[in-house]
Amino acid sequence: VQLQASGGGLVQAGGSLRLSCAVSGRSFSSYAMGWFRQAPGKERENVAAISWNVLMTYYADSVKGRFTISRDSAKNTVYLQMNSLKPEDTAVYYCAASTGWTIRESGYLYWGQGTLVTVSS
Repeated sequence: VQLQASGGGLVQAGGSLRLSCAVSGRSFSSYAMGWFRQAPGKERENVAAISWNVLMTYYADSVKGRFTISRDSAKNTVYLQMNSLKPEDTAVYYCAASTGWTIRESGYLYWGQGTLVTVSS
């Protein structure tokens, strides 16, 4: 299983970005997917997750109401729509896949390479 994240870039505070994560390999529809981020000097944190059947989602408190995770099984892709971006959202964003529902980083077996999001004030 390979994950390819894209969509990062430089945006002004209040702006929007949509991250994409293309998943190759079998059984995309059976994986829970998550987006994590790591800011300089900080630990990696889970910002959003979505179950294989879309019945469950998770958002970190810091992004609730601003970020939306979604998935398209026909395209084997998971998205993270990020609105009302803040400078504190600046980080490298990673997508990851898990064979079961979890929000724990240790539960994700497959990881993308990361895409940098920079929010200027």
